[in-house]
Amino acid sequence: MRQLIPFILSVFFLVSCSDSSTPEVKKVETGPVKKQSFFPVTSYIRGQIFEIKRNGVTPLKFTTVKNHTDSVWLKFDQLEEAVKEFLTPEIDSANLTNLYTEKNFLDQTIAAFTFTYDPTGLLPDSMKLKRWDVYIDPENNKVKRIYMVKEISKSMSLQLTWQNDKYCKIVSIITDTSGNSAVDKEEKITWDF
Repeated sequence: MRQLIPFILSVFFLVSCSDSSTPEVKKVETGPVKKQSFFPVTSYIRGQIFEIKRNGVTPLKFTTVKNHTDSVWLKFDQLEEAVKEFLTPEIDSANLTNLYTEKNFLDQTIAAFTFTYDPTGLLPDSMKLKRWDVYIDPENNKVKRIYMVKEISKSMSLQLTWQNDKYCKIVSIITDTSGNSAVDKEEKITWDF
């Protein structure tokens, strides 16, 4: 009798667990959700500006409009002002991860790891930053270059190329009503002589 009670309870338990009237729920195995980790572009540019000031190198700015180039020496506080359009919004891992996605690959043609950041979908009207790329030297793991595109208006966009420890260049591009684009102005600021 003692052996019969556990047997009956076991059968009762198995029958109640295999009730076919309840829908079967499939468990999907998922790994941990990987949070995107964006390269801190804004901190990097601010760090480069800090290094220029700390090293005491006065930057030289070349402005080219319609094949005519002028140059002027910049004061240290003018450097941040010259690139201010690319210091907002703050690009780091704490924000923008819901608006942009990162893709990366080793580009052997330019010998760099390329990190490309593109919108995940339609951006809010207030977001002028359209995309950016970060190029890392695979031999020393240092930034080689940063490229950013901002749409200031429907007819004007800005492109920034920041070459590590050498120069930055801002190109203003104007687009007419028929969709034709042309360079309006180019500003190159150099500190590597």
